[in-house]
Amino acid sequence: MGEQITITAVIAIAFIHTIVGPDHYLPFIVMSKARSWSLVKTIWITFICGIGHILSTFAIGIIGVTSGFLMQKIEIFDGYRGSMAAWALMIFGLIYFAWGVYRVIKNKTHKHIHIHENGEEHVHEHKHSDGHSHVHNKKITPWALFIIFVLGPCEAMVPILAYPAIENDYGKIIFFSIVFAFITIATMIAVVVIAFYGINLLPLGKFEKYTHAIAGAIIFLSGFAIEVLGL
Repeated sequence: MGEQITITAVIAIAFIHTIVGPDHYLPFIVMSKARSWSLVKTIWITFICGIGHILSTFAIGIIGVTSGFLMQKIEIFDGYRGSMAAWALMIFGLIYFAWGVYRVIKNKTHKHIHIHENGEEHVHEHKHSDGHSHVHNKKITPWALFIIFVLGPCEAMVPILAYPAIENDYGKIIFFSIVFAFITIATMIAVVVIAFYGINLLPLGKFEKYTHAIAGAIIFLSGFAIEVLGL
């Protein structure tokens, strides 16, 4: 009975901490729309980043609880990691926002008036292309998200590791970690998939060209919410 209550608590903690943390899903939702990722690619990138997020915390947590470090020291270290990850999100968001604004300006339609010998005027419209930078950004963006997620701590996981570590029960440590990881990543993917279909139903129309700038702004706000509001 006691074990069932503990497992239920692990599931609840994993689900709640994921839902209340916008950094767990907002970056993937907005980047998927801005970069026109397929559903499969969106899920795959979310999954890989989720794995990196969990494994980095598991490694630090397991080293801490098995080496006799005080829980307070681990939490302080995770606090530094959380702040670094939040700032990384904000910096990435600002850079991507700036690039999105630049892209809108760069792709703005320009008009040139040509006057022919017979006096007739001809208006020529064209857009500047930024295809080269677009290709590079496609490759950089997933890696940037992965690094940020590996850097960011999963604070809710450390106490879960500490409980069985007190009893030196490594079987429970592994089992609870797997349950926590599964629920966390499953929740991330579920929210992202629901939002993926929801956003694609929105008629963005003329606002479509601003999706990159909007994505950057939302990612910045996600990092800001973590650093300032403690989400």
